[in-house]
Formats: sequence, structure tokens, C-alpha cells
Amino acid sequence: MQSPPGGHPPDPRSTAPGGPEAPESLPDVAPRLRDLRRRRGLTLEAAAHRAGLSPAHLSRLETGRRQPSLPMLLGLARIYGTTVSELLGESSPEHDPVIRAGSREPSQADGWTYHQVGGAGRAMQSLRLIVPYGAQGELVRQHPGEEWLYVLDGRVRLSLGDTAHELGPGDSAHYDSLTPHRITAATRDGAEMIFVHTLLQSPDIFHPHF
Repeated sequence: MQSPPGGHPPDPRSTAPGGPEAPESLPDVAPRLRDLRRRRGLTLEAAAHRAGLSPAHLSRLETGRRQPSLPMLLGLARIYGTTVSELLGESSPEHDPVIRAGSREPSQADGWTYHQVGGAGRAMQSLRLIVPYGAQGELVRQHPGEEWLYVLDGRVRLSLGDTAHELGPGDSAHYDSLTPHRITAATRDGAEMIFVHTLLQSPDIFHPHF
């Protein structure tokens, strides 16, 4: 959804709501991020550049002094050739296609709450998200793949390119994530939604690439 996913002068991505020191959020993600980067043979500077972060900000993520938002996790997962589910600890593919309610504990980071509602190791990743008001600030994301969201509660503001849409319960959106986009909660009490993304670029039947 988006990096908060910092910097001289201060990077706005390092000042997103949710606080820089979320103490109970994603305790195992920091070392996992560091290990994945090293396994890919990437320096801190190279990985940070690809993710649109400063080396200092990525270093804080890898040492647990900052918690990554969903957009950060999406970007880093793509760079490291893995999935958000795996970054959140779902390290093996699900053999049972049914995921029972309450079978997984939610994770929290940067004000967002993540409920895993899909199997790990899949090209299509599914999450139920609680998005706090004001999350992501002015950050705009752009990356290969597709995203689909369905609003369950509250209102969501979705910016696609130069157009902003406000979605309420029952509304959905499906778009190519190469389009610059930003997702925020438009209601003070936040919003809840189902969010699905793919790791592949959508085919462009009107403008094929050769």
C-alpha cells in the first residue's frame, strides 16, 4: 500500500504516523530483512536505493529501530525475491487451502495491522488490513504488479496518477501498480479492507512490450 516506506534533510518517509519505535511490532522482521539482503549480495546502499529509502532508514529497519509499513514490505519483498507473507514469518507454503478464522495472530507495524488471509509462497498475496487515519502521508508508490482492494469498514482514499477516489464499504478497486498510487484512510477512525497484490506485471494488451 505504501513506503513509508530517510536522510538529509529529513525524509518524510521516516516521519510517518505510527512512531519510529513501535515496540511490539514484527519482532523477527528486522533480522530477516538483513539476512535476505546479504543473501542477495546487496550492499545496504544498493538495496536502499532500489527501495527508495536512505541507507540510514534501511539500517534502522534492519536493526528494529524502525518498523516497516506495508508499502515498505511490498518493495523490499520484490527486491529480495520473496513475498510479504514470508517477511511476516509465513515461511512455508500452505498445503491446506482453507485458512480458519483466528488461526493466525495479526502483526502490527507503523500503525498498520496485518491479518494473513492467504497462503504463503504464492504469486498472489492476500491481507486483511486495518489502516490508521493519516498513514503514509504524501508517499506515492509505483512498481510492477497488480493490486486489488475491497473496503470493509470506514473510508479509503485511493490516488491513482492524478485522480483521487474515495471508497466506502462495499467499494473495490483493481489497478496496475505501475500507475503511481497512494492509499490512505479517509476517516478518523481508520479503515479496514481486504488487500490483494501480485508479484507480476500485468499484461498490457493495448501496448505490448517486445
